[in-house]
Amino acid sequence: MRLLLAIALLIPAFGQSPSTRDRIRAVESGLDKRMQALHVRGVSIAVIQNYQVEWAKGYGFADLESKRPVTAGTLFQAGSISKPVAAVAAMKLVEMGKLRLDDSVNTFLKSWKLPDSDFTKEEKVTLRRIMSHSAGLTVHGFPGYAAGEAVPSIVDVLDGKKPANTPPIRVDIVPGTLLRYSGGGYTIMQLAMIDVTGKSFPALMHDLVLSKADMRDSTYEQPLPTGLAGAAASGYRANGDAVPGKYHTYPEMAAAGLWTTATDLARFAIEIQKSREGRSNKILSKATVEEMLREQKKPYGLGFALEQVDGSSRFGHGGADEGFQALFSATMDGQGFVIMTNSDNGIRLANEIALSIAAAYGWPDKPKE
Repeated sequence: MRLLLAIALLIPAFGQSPSTRDRIRAVESGLDKRMQALHVRGVSIAVIQNYQVEWAKGYGFADLESKRPVTAGTLFQAGSISKPVAAVAAMKLVEMGKLRLDDSVNTFLKSWKLPDSDFTKEEKVTLRRIMSHSAGLTVHGFPGYAAGEAVPSIVDVLDGKKPANTPPIRVDIVPGTLLRYSGGGYTIMQLAMIDVTGKSFPALMHDLVLSKADMRDSTYEQPLPTGLAGAAASGYRANGDAVPGKYHTYPEMAAAGLWTTATDLARFAIEIQKSREGRSNKILSKATVEEMLREQKKPYGLGFALEQVDGSSRFGHGGADEGFQALFSATMDGQGFVIMTNSDNGIRLANEIALSIAAAYGWPDKPKE
């Protein structure tokens, strides 16, 4: 059976310019074979050109067993791409005066406190350091909880208390001294945001970011509400086997809990691009976005990973949850892409797709090892 299914093009065929059609065909060339070779069941792609979603398409299957195809509205788990979206909400709370970037995070935590230690005598864990992965905190990432497993509270996760399946989140390096990626830090940030607003994290994210960026199909609800299950992709292992129960639940929502579409993430990226230029500040001011896109601890700004590609400045992030991998990258001047997959081999394919997009659009990208 042919795996490639081009579904739900956002721009009608009669409205496309020949150059857009040619670019799509170039990106699609060989894609079905690469998906089969890597056991990637489904892919969703959105391409940003001139500050708008030029096209978005789905390929393959959201669920192989039912033969449900990927469409532009299929929900994928975004993994760590949840972090920059959550960071934007945290920065909005900074603008509102509810949080401060350079105060000890314990100033804002009410329902739990990060234990002090010899490492925090002089230097403190701050939101700036959490968002730039330089706070000295433990726990790189989270495996999530399989269908039917007990799901811990956020405080249980922070203390590594059963049924949590990860160690306690603690400081074991002097804050500010080293870069070390920490999903644990974002989980502390999540609780701080809840404590200073009194809102659930999904409601907070909807109100501050998702609704403002027109991310109409996205949610941080964990577990995923039953009413959205029909739109969600099922996750698959690297060998193509299905994740039991279709997907895991992530109470660590700021770090790994976003369900979204490639189109919604593209809209988010465009809002950041425009905000940086002062053209559309639906969420954050120009100055705040500029600070988020300023290097804090290489290669991170606040929430975003930053890179230079042949003189082109980019911001973005990758993501991986159980059975899902995704990648987004955007320039400062209105270009970019989002690639979402329901496969543990997804990043391998996404890197190939990214290069094909760059070639089709004449962007200055070169293959990486």
